[in-house]
Amino acid sequence: MGISAKMSRLGTETAFDVLARANALAAGGMDVINLGIGQPDFPTPDNIVEAAVKALRDGHHGYTAANGIPELREAVADDIKKYRKVSVDPANIIVVPGGKVTMAFAIEMFGEAGAEIMYPNPGFPIYESMIRYSGATPVPIRLIEENGFSFDADTVLAQVTEKTRLIILNTPANPTGGIVPKAELAKLAEGLEKHPGVYVLSDEIYSRMTYDGEDHCSMLEFEGLRDRLIVLDGWSKTYAMTGWRMGWGLWPTELVPHAQRLCVNFHSCVNAAAQYAGIEALTGDQSPVDMMMTAFDTRRKLIHDRLNAATGVRCVMPKGAFYAFPNISGTGLSAKEMQDRLLAEKGVAVIAGTSFGAEGEGYVRFSYANSLENIEQAMDRFDAFLK
Repeated sequence: MGISAKMSRLGTETAFDVLARANALAAGGMDVINLGIGQPDFPTPDNIVEAAVKALRDGHHGYTAANGIPELREAVADDIKKYRKVSVDPANIIVVPGGKVTMAFAIEMFGEAGAEIMYPNPGFPIYESMIRYSGATPVPIRLIEENGFSFDADTVLAQVTEKTRLIILNTPANPTGGIVPKAELAKLAEGLEKHPGVYVLSDEIYSRMTYDGEDHCSMLEFEGLRDRLIVLDGWSKTYAMTGWRMGWGLWPTELVPHAQRLCVNFHSCVNAAAQYAGIEALTGDQSPVDMMMTAFDTRRKLIHDRLNAATGVRCVMPKGAFYAFPNISGTGLSAKEMQDRLLAEKGVAVIAGTSFGAEGEGYVRFSYANSLENIEQAMDRFDAFLK
């Protein structure tokens, strides 16, 4: 067929493969509890839905500016000021159809044969997939269980070479639920002053999802990095809007024209009505976010306790997002065996840690974006499986 060889370098997200298998088993009559997929189990808040309906009724049916409507970019800038305590120019904000787009654009800009791009491992699988697709060499940043799945800044800096173009960070993190302490981020930012040609992509999609009094530390706090920092965030997780496909990127001024050109070539613009919903999400009632986070916190504590009580399992307390990443090496099963057998034999969907990189062997990801009742039942099945 003459398909480009680079297509073979694209990976996938195992979570969607597991979801398809779980749905097939459920369709065949199995009672399946899904702790695999990474999306809130709550509906999008009503005020956001109504804002989209109003936008459609008001006639917002056409193309918008490629970088997003001005009112939405201004709302994002205000949100950054509110939660990150930094003033930014709305002209540096580009609204895109989902968080992945900012990530893909950044990797496309810096990735090519001979370049190196660093990324967290275990980490969101599309980082490595897109790096390989771009032709660059992926260089993993090891996240350490004993440090709450943080990295060691000195180790990261020692990995920087003359080929390093981009460093990808993600805190709070998927799949671990870990948070990198501000002290490590500050040490990394200070060390990168010696590498002025290295850019940073800070994936902060879980920025509002922290627990135990943890404050999110944005890389925007380090002023010396701002002229080579790309920040990724969006609406999917915080506002339960995964299906709306809404994300934003904050770009250094010199990169904005390149990012806008990619928008024009790849997707033209984001759905018009969804953008008005995005304004309401940021500026409207935030109590649904608080409600979701209270529920997630209760579930987090439950699943953490149940995992640590399970035979052959230990689990670091997750500090952010809605994932637990237990170490299952004591069970004698590989991550993939655990994933496949737990679904086939007990109807519980989880994701093998190896789906998030080589450092994920010996771990599985449990999403607690499900009801307390379902989590309790899933953990009962997990215990029975281990016994």
